[in-house]
Amino acid sequence: MRVRIVFALKNRGSHVPFHHQFMLAQMIKGILMKGQNSEMINYTLYNFSGLKGQTKVSRKGLHFYSSRVTLVLSSPNKDFIDYFLKNLFNFEQVEIGTLFLKPESVELEETIEFEDSIKFICISPLVLLSSSFNDSTAKRFIQPETDTFSDMLYDSTIQRMQETGRFSEEEIKSFYKFQIVPDKSYLARLTAAQKKFARIYPVFDQDVKYEVRGYTFPFTMYAAPKVQEFVFHSGLGQFTHKGFGMLDVANSNPSQRVLNYEFSYA
Repeated sequence: MRVRIVFALKNRGSHVPFHHQFMLAQMIKGILMKGQNSEMINYTLYNFSGLKGQTKVSRKGLHFYSSRVTLVLSSPNKDFIDYFLKNLFNFEQVEIGTLFLKPESVELEETIEFEDSIKFICISPLVLLSSSFNDSTAKRFIQPETDTFSDMLYDSTIQRMQETGRFSEEEIKSFYKFQIVPDKSYLARLTAAQKKFARIYPVFDQDVKYEVRGYTFPFTMYAAPKVQEFVFHSGLGQFTHKGFGMLDVANSNPSQRVLNYEFSYA
């Protein structure tokens, strides 16, 4: 399931860095720890977007000028979502960068129909390679059109699906069909305009900074519907619980498919 958490912005014009996933990851982890449930604190099968709102760009990063800011949080585990929301709404305000955000409401994104092929867009960078301290391997560039690109995403997806214990061995074996086909015209336009679709991003784990290469471009994914559903709700690639690899359906407006979401504050 995917929920849209709406915050009231108390200091319009404040800013965050262009890439602020690590700040959101720290905020989410802190809120999970506040609840003191070790199972939820160590849970990693979730994904989230960057902050969404009306922004302007400066050297400092993204300045938010809308009265409200939205964060999309996704997980196949409803109990985890409710646990996070319950603890979040115990705070009068949270701070991300220089933004003062007051939790205000929650909306539920209606589910989509999962098919054998879906065109996705990346609403947070897609990371192929894991990282370790003082190792530049994760910054290596891999051409999105190659089989290597698809194979790496397939391997990480199947491994994560196996680790959940939600799929039988027979099901896992049946998920052999998997291919990522990038939108070549989009990549060509960026190349012609000398714009980038792959950048280096920071990731923090236990206060240690790592650097990884992330990709943002539209692509069509060919896979079994259950695999499509898994990546839609849990993210695609590495560091999904750090806010990487969140997808949305191309040519779709998620704000038009939302419902009010009720959860217990107790």
